[in-house]
Amino acid sequence: MKRWCILFSILLFSYSVVANAHGPTRQKVTVKQMISAPPETVWDKVKDFHDMSWHPIIAKTEGNGGNTKGATRVLTLVNGGIINEELKKYDAGKQSFKYKINSVDVNILPVTNYSSTLTVKATGDGGSQVIWKGAFYRGYPNNDPPPELNDQAAKDAVTGVYKSGLENLKSLLEKGS
Repeated sequence: MKRWCILFSILLFSYSVVANAHGPTRQKVTVKQMISAPPETVWDKVKDFHDMSWHPIIAKTEGNGGNTKGATRVLTLVNGGIINEELKKYDAGKQSFKYKINSVDVNILPVTNYSSTLTVKATGDGGSQVIWKGAFYRGYPNNDPPPELNDQAAKDAVTGVYKSGLENLKSLLEKGS
C-alpha cells in the first residue's frame, strides 16, 4: 500500500509540474479576401516570391532563387524593419505557395516560428478569393509574456498584415492596376 501511495504522489507531482510548465500554444490566423478579378489575374500579381509591391507596408523586396523551394527574400518595410523569409513550397497549378520567416525582430512582428500560405481560388462568378493563412508562436516564448509579445498581440499583428495586404491587392486589381 505504501508503494502505491508513493507512486501516486510521484505521478500527481509530475502532472502538476507539467500542467504549470506549459509554454505558448501555436496560434493560427486565416484572412480571406474576395476580389472581382479572374484568378489568373490575381495570381499573376502575387505569384512572384520576390515581388511584394502589392503590399502597402513593403518598401522593397530582394531575393534569390526565384519561385523554387529554398528561395529566399528580404522584405524591407516602410518603417525600416527587415524580415527574412524562405519559400517552402510553390505550386503554380494550384496557385499557391508556402513560406516561413527565418528571422524578424519581435518588435517589428511579435511572432516566432512563423509559416504561411497564400492561395488564389476561383469563386465561380469569374472572381477570385485569396486566402492567406499563417501559424506561429507569440514573440515571447516563456510564460507570462509582456502585453506587446503575448498571443493576442501576435494574432492582431498577423491579422493586420494580412488584411492590409489583401485589401490593397483588391484595390489595385479592381482599379485595373
